[in-house]
Amino acid sequence: MASESPSDNLRTDKKLSLSIVVPVYDEVDNVQPLVDDVVGEVDKLGCEYELILVNDGSTDGSDAALDRAAADRPRVKVIHFADNRGQTVAIRAGLEAATGMRLVLMDGDRQNDPSDIAPLLQRLDQGFACVSGWRKDRRDTAVRRWCSKLANAVVRWIAGVPVHDLGCTLKAYRADALDPTELLGEMHRFLILYAGARGKVTEMVVKHHPRTAGVSKYGLSRTARVIADLLLVRILLKYPTRPSHLFAQIAQYMVIVAAGVFLLGLVDRWVLSFSRFLGFWFLPAVVLAVGAVIVLSVGVGCELVIRNRYVAGGERPYRVARTVNFDR
Repeated sequence: MASESPSDNLRTDKKLSLSIVVPVYDEVDNVQPLVDDVVGEVDKLGCEYELILVNDGSTDGSDAALDRAAADRPRVKVIHFADNRGQTVAIRAGLEAATGMRLVLMDGDRQNDPSDIAPLLQRLDQGFACVSGWRKDRRDTAVRRWCSKLANAVVRWIAGVPVHDLGCTLKAYRADALDPTELLGEMHRFLILYAGARGKVTEMVVKHHPRTAGVSKYGLSRTARVIADLLLVRILLKYPTRPSHLFAQIAQYMVIVAAGVFLLGLVDRWVLSFSRFLGFWFLPAVVLAVGAVIVLSVGVGCELVIRNRYVAGGERPYRVARTVNFDR
């Protein structure tokens, strides 16, 4: 049954034992088997639960497939976006609507295995704020696997989170360890960082299946956005009230580098006599590096302004066209 006032039915009170949130974008062939598999596994747990599927503006018929999958299942609920807003915002909408005291996130492409939900919850109940899935035997192309390993190594080094697979959507959280308003940009990858600020986090190996239908929405084009979001997360967690201190540190390092370059110039001019070589190659490199830092800093500043608009202003970064089963 569709709701006439979808925004009024997105509840925030925590009553159920479990909420499973799945973002869906152009997965028409995966919707029905996904719902069948998840419901079949979670029914075995014997707990009160809800499965929330968020249609992120799909254009391939996924909306109709989602409606059919939820038609005779009151526990299966659907949020239809008016347009495409991205995976992070779709997850945020699902979390804002969730009523469970425990939350499980998973992808809509059926590469995550619903049979891993029960072990994740068992581990979560041992006192953790988050249990992160680790796709140790990842069933993707070699290029994607190696790119993922490199990206995770960089993120672990920068963020200091001891998990192997930050990009795995399949994770279990305590509801009180998450604040959906923190989700903008590509931040869903870094939810574990927020959860880690509110409790202990751990990981466990989960199964991963090759994609059998639909087309992957991931690519190398997301790399720059992920790096920018990672920097933003570090600012928000480490410098929540004083981001200027971070930029002051960056400026300090730039001054140190500038001083070093100046000394090299003196050595070059008075000792090595290679001034034209350094002047031709080194100066443009320094200018480009400084320009990159300035551009990235401006981008992060703009992101903070946008975040303030949504967080402080209470505005949602998405428009709900309609919902299904939220009034049942």
